[in-house]
Amino acid sequence: MDKEKQILRYIRENPFVSQQELADKMGISRSAVAGYIAQLTKRGEIKGRAYILRDEELIVCIGGANLDRKARAKQQVRLHSSNPVTISESCGGVGRNIAENLGRLGCNVSLISCVGEDKEGDWILQETKKHGVDISQVWRLPTQRTGTYTALLDKEGEMVVSLANMDIYDTLTPQMFAERWSHIAAARAVYLDTNLPADCLAYVIGRCRDEGIALFVDPVSSAKAEKLPERLDGVEAILPNREEAELLSGMEIKTMQDCEEACRKIRARGVKSVVVTLGEQGIYYQSEDQAEKLAPYPTEVVDVTGAGDAFASGLLYGVVNGEPLGRACRLGMAASALTLQTEYSVSPLLKPEELEQTINQYEEER
Repeated sequence: MDKEKQILRYIRENPFVSQQELADKMGISRSAVAGYIAQLTKRGEIKGRAYILRDEELIVCIGGANLDRKARAKQQVRLHSSNPVTISESCGGVGRNIAENLGRLGCNVSLISCVGEDKEGDWILQETKKHGVDISQVWRLPTQRTGTYTALLDKEGEMVVSLANMDIYDTLTPQMFAERWSHIAAARAVYLDTNLPADCLAYVIGRCRDEGIALFVDPVSSAKAEKLPERLDGVEAILPNREEAELLSGMEIKTMQDCEEACRKIRARGVKSVVVTLGEQGIYYQSEDQAEKLAPYPTEVVDVTGAGDAFASGLLYGVVNGEPLGRACRLGMAASALTLQTEYSVSPLLKPEELEQTINQYEEER
C-alpha cells in the first residue's frame, strides 16, 4: 500500500509521468508499476490520464475453459484398485486459467473460448468475469457439454493421471475465429493453447503472422502439440514442457545439451523464442541472441496443478509490460512458486507486488 501512495503522489505532481519514470523514481520494475496502476485504476483512484490510456493494452487468451476436478489420494495410489480420495472442483482450462491469472495481475485481458449452455458453463463464466476478464467473446454452444478435466493426484500433490473430456472444442471452425478477428486484431499479444482443432490453430497462427500480432503458444500436452502446423513462423514464443519439446523437436531430451539442441530445432520451424519448463530443474529459454537456464524458486509444494499456467501468465505479464525475456521468465517462475504454495489452479496470492517480493527474496538468498 505504501508504494501505491508513492505512485499517487508522483502522479499528482505530474499527471503525465510515464510508467518507466515512476519505476526509476521508486527503484522497482516497470511491470510492477503497471500492476499497481491497474489496481488503482480499478478502484477508481486514477481516472483517464493520458499515459495510462497509452499503456493499457489488451491481451487475448484463446483456448480451453473447463471444469477442473481434482481427486487427491489419501494414501499411496494403487492402480487397478479403489483409492480413497478427496475431491474438489474449480474452474480450469489453460486459456481460461491464464486469462484469470492476468486479470489478477491487473492486465486488460479477454478470453475467447466455448462452453455449453449448462450450469458448469454458467459457473465458469461467472467466476472468470469476477477477476476482471472480458468474457464477451466466449461462445455458448447449446448442444454441447462444457469441457471437463479430471486429475488424480498422489498424496504429495503430484499428478498420477488426468482425464479430459474436450469434445466441445471439435465444433470450433476457422470461420468462427474470422468473425472474432476484429477483437483479436486489437490485441497487444495473443496467447493460444492447443485445445483448438488443427485447422483453427493454423488459421490463428497464420493470421497473427500476416498481421504482425505477437503470438505466444502453449502446446498443452504432447498429444495436442501434434496438431500444430509444421511451420510456426511469426510465433513470438512457444512454451513446451520437456515431453512437448521432445515431440516438437523430434528428439529425446536427457541432458541440458539435448535441451539446447531441441530448442534450436524448434526455432528452425520459425519460432522466435522457446521456453522449456523442466519441473524441478527449472526452465531453459533460448532465442536468436540469448539463452539461459534458471533454477526454480524454492517453495513448499502443496499442489502442482496450474503451476505451468501461472508461469506462462507471469512471463506474458512481463513481456507485455516491456520486460526482456530473461526478466519475464523470472516473473513467470515467481508466479509458478506462488501457485505451487496453494491447492488452487489459480493462486489467490497472485499480485504484482507478490511477484516482485518473490524474485527479490530469491535473489537476496542466492
